[in-house]
Amino acid sequence: MTETRLKPDVPFLHPDCEITDATFGKYVEIGRGSRLAHSNMDDYSYCDRFADIANTCVGKFSNIAAFVRIGATDHPMERASLHHFQYRSADYFEDTEHDDAWFAHRRSRRTVIGHDTWLGHGAQVRPEVTIGHGAVIAGGAIVTKDVPPYMIVAGIPATPLRFRFEPKIADRLMALAWWDWPHDRLRGALDDFRNLGAEEFLERYEGTI
Repeated sequence: MTETRLKPDVPFLHPDCEITDATFGKYVEIGRGSRLAHSNMDDYSYCDRFADIANTCVGKFSNIAAFVRIGATDHPMERASLHHFQYRSADYFEDTEHDDAWFAHRRSRRTVIGHDTWLGHGAQVRPEVTIGHGAVIAGGAIVTKDVPPYMIVAGIPATPLRFRFEPKIADRLMALAWWDWPHDRLRGALDDFRNLGAEEFLERYEGTI
């Protein structure tokens, strides 16, 4: 039996990652050069190269492509200046400190990425946006509003294209919540994940323990 590359107890961090105040679930992978700050990434989720994720809760089994940005930090547009000398002040002036209240405000604006989501190459998700379970964000999209579960969105700003599944199927998938299954059960169902459509999969596993 070969040893798996991904582990339940430690994330797989590729080179040149910058990690600040982040937590990780089981079997998580972080792509080369990615930056995570004040965020958590749950079981089986991953991001590809040069993702930038801040102030975000990422669910399980999330697929985040290269160059995705989530929770991009804001500048103070209501003030006289946009520049960060106002809040990174100690970098510029010897007799002052950073504006901790501003940074706390930024961290409070949480973005939420649901389970089994797919964020395409170069997509952006703004602060305080929720991406529902099973949703798909097309490459290059800029998401400024909440995305319902199992919805596919695209464009700038992102707009709905269609649902992945009809609502009854989506509701049944969320009720099944296969993303909460233990690792051994996922392995036992692997052939069915690979070979069955969503409705067939539901018919086989709904009501099972």
